[in-house]
Amino acid sequence: MSGNMVWIINIAFLAVGVLLGLFIYYYTLKKKKKSAKQIYDDIIRQAEKEKKDRLYKFKMETQKRRTKFQEEMRRNEEKNQRMESHLIKKEKALRKEENKQKILQSRLQNKEKKINELEELLYEKHKKVDNTLEEQNKKLERIANMPIAEAKQQLLNNLESKVKLEAVQMSNEIKEEAKERAQKEAKEIIAQAIENFAYDFTMESTLSTVELPNERFKGMIIGKEGRNIRAFEEATGVKVVVDDTPELIVLSGYDPVARETARIAMEALIKNKNISINSINSMVGKAKQEVNRTIQKEADQTLRELKIGDVHPAMKENLGRLKYRYSYGQNMLQHSIEVAYLTGAMAAELNFNVKMARRAGLFHDIGKAISNNSEGSHVTLGLELAEKCNEHEIVKNAILAHHEEAPPIHPISVLVTAADRISGSRPGARRDTLEAYTKRINKLEEIANSFEGVSKTYAISAGREIRVIVEPDKINDDKAQLLSSEIAGKIRESMEFPGQIKVCVIRQTIASKYTDDYEEEFSLDDK
Repeated sequence: MSGNMVWIINIAFLAVGVLLGLFIYYYTLKKKKKSAKQIYDDIIRQAEKEKKDRLYKFKMETQKRRTKFQEEMRRNEEKNQRMESHLIKKEKALRKEENKQKILQSRLQNKEKKINELEELLYEKHKKVDNTLEEQNKKLERIANMPIAEAKQQLLNNLESKVKLEAVQMSNEIKEEAKERAQKEAKEIIAQAIENFAYDFTMESTLSTVELPNERFKGMIIGKEGRNIRAFEEATGVKVVVDDTPELIVLSGYDPVARETARIAMEALIKNKNISINSINSMVGKAKQEVNRTIQKEADQTLRELKIGDVHPAMKENLGRLKYRYSYGQNMLQHSIEVAYLTGAMAAELNFNVKMARRAGLFHDIGKAISNNSEGSHVTLGLELAEKCNEHEIVKNAILAHHEEAPPIHPISVLVTAADRISGSRPGARRDTLEAYTKRINKLEEIANSFEGVSKTYAISAGREIRVIVEPDKINDDKAQLLSSEIAGKIRESMEFPGQIKVCVIRQTIASKYTDDYEEEFSLDDK
């Protein structure tokens, strides 16, 4: 091979090597550029991801804070609503008490007027007696030949009459002063009683409970953001209290019919396990229909049992509503039926109109069916309803007379008053248990028997009256009066009791006389 050929081959290999080197260099450079771009893209993607994560966390934190704020606002709103409802109820109770006070004030004014008239009459008599005494004393002074003993006796008689008149006048002054002081103290006592016993009264007359299968239902009842519970309260008019008491909720409201409607609707919702706004409205509507049917059924059944006809629909409806009304633990419908039967039985014995007597007894407390939703006492509301329904005058008078707000115009009104007291005072009618009743009766008799000269004691009228029979040879008439005051004082000190207890001391004298043909015996009772 020639030298030129070798030289050409070398040049060719060199060119190929250069080209191969250039190719490798550019390939490596391109690969590095691609790796740098990928790193840059990864960095951008990582930055975007971190930005999104931070934004998501910020949104979640903002949502939590917003939810917490809304929950706190809802709790505050519910608290304010409860406070506002409580204040409205308090205001309503105070208005009722104010109406009672006005009635009492009117009675006191009438009594005060009568006392003033009696005082004027007594003053005139006192002047006449004073003039007569002065004339008699002057006559005594002019008479010189009257025996000393007779003049002394006549003078003592005159002085005794004068002292008695002064004592009566002093007694009236003391009564007047006591009455003025009692009016001031009565307001304080009533206010204190309202403050001390308002909670007990509210618990008794405004609450119903509904049991839950488990705690999960509390959340369902409240609903999202409280929607379900608000819808239920708006539909029924009853407050729903969901607290920490396990498997139990409380329904609060003054209207017993609305509270019963709410209870039936709530139990149906819990049974169906479907609580929503639509189901709440549906169940409340069905519950109202069921309660209305029950009210109508109870009224028809009661009127049918008592054989009373021609009753106005409004009277019939409110009679049925008494099924859900309680007073001191006594159901008002059962109490009204009982009073109707008692009044009718007494009227039959006295040959009065039995149907009218039962009618007056049945409707004497009809005002209690609407007293929770209206202003005024149940007597005033009952009278207004009876007048609106054109009830008989005897029925209207019985409504007033059984609380002594009007004099009875017929003996049937007196019988209704007696039957009402019998029904309310019999053992077991109200909240007292038989054991508590027995203890109170035994305590009364024990107190009376502790006094010297007492022979026998009898507690009657469910403990509202105690009759004490004394030994006539140890207790005279004057001591009998004193003994009744002492027994009453000891009862006040030793016992706590509602209302008043009458203490009646009986002194019995038995005189016997024998003759040849017969024996005559008679007795005198001094109370």
